[in-house]
Amino acid sequence: MGRINHALIMAAGRGMRMMPLTTDIPKPMISFDGVTLIERGIVGIKKHVPNIHITVGYKGAVLAEHVIKIGVSSVFNTEGRGNSWWIYNTMIKHLNEPVFVLTCDNVVEMDFEALADEYFKCGEPAAVVVPVKPIKGFDGDYIFHKENVVSKISRNDVTDIYCSGIQILNPAKVNALTSATESFYEVWQQLINKQQLYCSSFRPQKWLAIDTLDQLQGALNKK
Repeated sequence: MGRINHALIMAAGRGMRMMPLTTDIPKPMISFDGVTLIERGIVGIKKHVPNIHITVGYKGAVLAEHVIKIGVSSVFNTEGRGNSWWIYNTMIKHLNEPVFVLTCDNVVEMDFEALADEYFKCGEPAAVVVPVKPIKGFDGDYIFHKENVVSKISRNDVTDIYCSGIQILNPAKVNALTSATESFYEVWQQLINKQQLYCSSFRPQKWLAIDTLDQLQGALNKK
């Protein structure tokens, strides 16, 4: 099957619920098991994907310097923008090929090759969201689908799966099919209307979200 050559890690968040750790450093640079959160993600993805891109915001210059030293292909400043702004307003928008999209605050272990194979077998839709089973204490966007084609995503109506923050999307296709927006929720709604948002059958072997100090400690306890 085809190979996915690009990944983008969204790392622009302020990390207010991680205070006081994020007073002087951005959330992605919080220490986790001897390295920063973002470094852990980059090193893990680099084994499978050659080109890694990062969005930065809060204390962006500090984070940019950090990830450049680790070795990334590009850094995009999205400070003050919504989570999907980069799809429409950076050079990524010209990529007519799939891109893994992840968030810096998820601790993930997964089979990238298996997920890529499934994406190509689905016919390379504009976007595929990767679900996980809901975890107590973590809010999420619940997924409704039939035969992997998503019909609804909701914060209020509950199913047995919700979005993990991991996606595969084709930026050129998304730009062609949707109007520019800064919210992934709005991107998804537009793609749902065109039957171009899919839900993967694939599940990560390990998935933890880190949004609070308690969640950070819980993730360290489970590593």
